[in-house]
Amino acid sequence: MLLTQIKYDLKMFFRELFYLVFTVVVPPVTYILMGQMFSKETYSGGMNYVQMYTPSFIVLISFSVVFFAFGFDQVMNRAAGIEKRLFITPITDKVLLLSSIAKSFIIASAGFFLITLIGILVYDLRLSFVGFLVSYFSLLVVNAFMLVYSHAIYSNFKEVKTALVVSIVLFQVVMFTGGFSVPVESLPNFVRYVAYVNPIYHLNKIYVSIWNQTFDFTQGTFISIGYVVSLLIISLLVIRFNKKKE
Repeated sequence: MLLTQIKYDLKMFFRELFYLVFTVVVPPVTYILMGQMFSKETYSGGMNYVQMYTPSFIVLISFSVVFFAFGFDQVMNRAAGIEKRLFITPITDKVLLLSSIAKSFIIASAGFFLITLIGILVYDLRLSFVGFLVSYFSLLVVNAFMLVYSHAIYSNFKEVKTALVVSIVLFQVVMFTGGFSVPVESLPNFVRYVAYVNPIYHLNKIYVSIWNQTFDFTQGTFISIGYVVSLLIISLLVIRFNKKKE
């Protein structure tokens, strides 16, 4: 039953133009276009464009999938009464949730392979087999964190219009303060402060260091880990609270 539901969810995802644009089209195209303009630039830690932005755009795809195809999709189902109608069938709420989680992991994995392939073919990306595996499984952990954040945020919405506005605003904020467009260090001070409270920025920062095998337990790393874990706990409490209200 779960496999059937996963197949159905994936089929519906690829039929939804809105999801495809923000998750499958925009990040890879932006990765290629930015590479044509900034491929010769040097970034913090002496990293080049491929080292800095290949892992970043992988995280961006994962974020887009989790917040649009997972979180926003739940609001759409809730608003349309789909969840209640399904509960009179053998499909349970756990099956729906597990299917949505599996869908996000599958599409995020596809994004990982797509961006990595573009990096290899277009920008001569070099990645060892061990580095490839470590980066992939680290992405799954990052994806799990974002799933919990997304579930906590969208569990507060019952109307599609409100959730849609929030989704678009979140995407823009994350895009500009998550380290996906320009380095956070080069942003104005007030925008930089927004980045520092953005958990996706910290997850991206950690993932970039893992990708480039420069991960180290510095003070900055401890702050980032402590922050994203604290938000994870808060998100779990929000989810539990909203579940009791239903």
